[in-house]
Amino acid sequence: MVKETEIKLRASRDTLAALREHPLLKKRNKSGWERRELFNQYYDSAERDLARAKVALRLRRDGEQYIQTLKSRGQSVAGLSERNEWDWYLDKPKLDPKKLTDECWPASLAGLDKKCLKPIFTTDFVRERAEIAWGRGKAKVVIEAALDLGKVIAGKQEEEICELELELRQGEPEALLELAAELAADLPLMPCDISKAERGYRLFDENSYALSLPAPELDALMPLDDAFAALAWHLLGSSQRLAEQYRFNGHWRLLGLWLGQLAELRALLGSLGQAVPRASSRELRESLDALLMDWRPRLQDGQHSEESRQAAVGQFAEELAGTRWGLFSLQASRWLLGRAWVSARNERGQRQGAAPLGRWLPRMLAEEAQALPLTRYQRQPEDLAEQLPRIERMLVWLRLARGALELPEVDRLYGELNKLAALAVQPLDDEQCELRTAQAQTLISLPAWKALQK
Repeated sequence: MVKETEIKLRASRDTLAALREHPLLKKRNKSGWERRELFNQYYDSAERDLARAKVALRLRRDGEQYIQTLKSRGQSVAGLSERNEWDWYLDKPKLDPKKLTDECWPASLAGLDKKCLKPIFTTDFVRERAEIAWGRGKAKVVIEAALDLGKVIAGKQEEEICELELELRQGEPEALLELAAELAADLPLMPCDISKAERGYRLFDENSYALSLPAPELDALMPLDDAFAALAWHLLGSSQRLAEQYRFNGHWRLLGLWLGQLAELRALLGSLGQAVPRASSRELRESLDALLMDWRPRLQDGQHSEESRQAAVGQFAEELAGTRWGLFSLQASRWLLGRAWVSARNERGQRQGAAPLGRWLPRMLAEEAQALPLTRYQRQPEDLAEQLPRIERMLVWLRLARGALELPEVDRLYGELNKLAALAVQPLDDEQCELRTAQAQTLISLPAWKALQK
């Protein structure tokens, strides 16, 4: 078994051609580009038991060699993936179930008859591969760069494969993101943690692609730094998966969910006080603000216009044809992986970052709640929109970390505050004024809100 650490970057054909000649890769290319044709057949049961167990079983023809491979889903965080992989070289192009022993085979599939495994889809592509190496400080970095161009085919459905894959051979994972970000500054590259196997399953059954990632498990004793990092990784990774699926099918709901993840990430970055100094997060906040400024009006227009919803598909394609989205995603990943906010803060910020979540979070929510003058917005509901950033800062923590809180009816607090946030962005008329006034009164009457006012 080997563990592969890699990042996949969706590209266009023009971008693949430009990557071959990119000065950064040409300078560090130690092997030249080697071209190979790879023909891959994936196997599963009729009920797709392997897919549910998060493993992929593949038989590959590489020149005159036949290679049987089993891959686990492993860990994937915002495009940077770690997977366990087992390879067996075979004499003939026929799956050998005897190789799938308990050493690699998931315990959850122990009762599955391996003889029932059948071909389900193919991924055939041309790979141009090169060894990219350089010195990074005192350490040597070796990365295999692969330019893949071909197709995923499942029955009568097919999708183009056009991507750059960077796999770490030697060095630290930071080097992968560093190289990817440098390339993405010049070329449109979209971090995308969907594997070729996942694409095949998605063609076979579109509902098999998981849009949401499991929410991180937080507890009251976890240091604030760890809780913040877990939530930020989750939001960034979820935004990338939503961007990929909206690019794939153009379903309007997904665009709203994508933008929601970015809004929550922006709110999270603004909620930490001295634990995350503003100077350390300035570039990320500015990038998020630019994305939100462009896409929020389009989302609002699309709520009432089918023409705007259709136009958004092309506008999103234009977004991905530029460098902004990919570069932001990679820079955010680098920032989180290196915990860049820690080194830039003062002693008070260090104490705050080390504070248990269960002690810091109620204090933060209380400060935000006490600064939110709901009684005023009962009299002047037209001014509520100015408080949306404060409400969003509270909501992101209540949505993802309320299990670490000891507040009465905390679930209801989240639900009612969420309703207030939705009202704050609606066009104002007499009916909206009445709704805002009533919702403010509902919040004021909640036991959890009263507890935060003490």
